[in-house]
Amino acid sequence: MSGPPVTVEVIVLRVTEDGWAYRPESKLLKDGDSPCDVAREVAEGPAILHSTSWRHELGRGVILTYAAYPDRRPGAGARGLDEAAVAFGESADTPRPAVLALGNVTAHAIRHLAFLARTDPAVSAAVAADPPLAARLAGAPAEPAAQF
Repeated sequence: MSGPPVTVEVIVLRVTEDGWAYRPESKLLKDGDSPCDVAREVAEGPAILHSTSWRHELGRGVILTYAAYPDRRPGAGARGLDEAAVAFGESADTPRPAVLALGNVTAHAIRHLAFLARTDPAVSAAVAADPPLAARLAGAPAEPAAQF
């Protein structure tokens, strides 16, 4: 593959009593790989999988981020999402925030899933089948990656 490396990053989500927890997993994309197939493999067959964002990081190349639910390895360590704050750039012509933490990327992914739960029939059905997830997403801001 020519150009910068591409990493498939999967933010595996859990609903907890206190809110959200997440576990990042990633895998380098190889020639001929489908990013969605790699994300599905990394997430170990999630009920919900959605591409939520991409970014470039020096030394890592392009990172394609997916949100996955549920966590098929609930015993694996996860981080609590203390504050669901989406990060913004400094100005209208600077889309990348000066500081971008994985918690910010996770907050964006949750907002995107909340939007899909309200607008995408397949995601809506999957969310409705999981009452704790449905309750948590019902209280989340619902924003697509880009609004028209």
